[in-house]
Amino acid sequence: MKNNQMRSKKKQSNSKRKFLTTLLMWMLGIASLVIVGVISIEPVSQNVAKKMYPQKYSEYVEKYSKEYGVEESLIYAVTKVESGFDPNAHSKADARGLMQMTEDAFDWVKYRMGDESGVEYSQIFEPEVSIKYGSYMLKLLINEMGDEHLAICAYHAGMSNVNAWLKQEEYSKDGKTIHKIPYSNTQWYVDEVFKAKKMYEELYN
Repeated sequence: MKNNQMRSKKKQSNSKRKFLTTLLMWMLGIASLVIVGVISIEPVSQNVAKKMYPQKYSEYVEKYSKEYGVEESLIYAVTKVESGFDPNAHSKADARGLMQMTEDAFDWVKYRMGDESGVEYSQIFEPEVSIKYGSYMLKLLINEMGDEHLAICAYHAGMSNVNAWLKQEEYSKDGKTIHKIPYSNTQWYVDEVFKAKKMYEELYN
């Protein structure tokens, strides 16, 4: 009788050991998977993000960013939102190229640059031409508006509209900043540009 009880206790003890050993191994396995996940998922997610926010035409972006004093992240962000880096992009409003300039905008920028290079609007589908004149337009708008946020509003909706909004209390409480953009498509555009700019800064800086 005593022998049977002892055998029973031994079996119970062995079962507990096996259970605890299995549990420990299982926990170690989970822990290792978590560690591997932390190590491997981060680079994978960064690679995916970099594919979504690429630095295409970097040689031109870097060149004109330095030349005109405009942040690379802003040039990339505007280009991504405007054309998705498609040099042949052509909008319904007849804006063209990587940075989607209309002929009127191109002529204005060319005049303000004092450009006598002979470059014509018909060349706007060339990546360097689009980035050069688009970057200079950003420089002009930032200088004219005195604020990056207003400059991006003006890049999309035009300076005359932005200046008009600044005079209306409904859209600007202080006459210097805009707290409400009346055009929903411009509001979307501004949000997307600054979201992209932040992503470029986080991914590449």
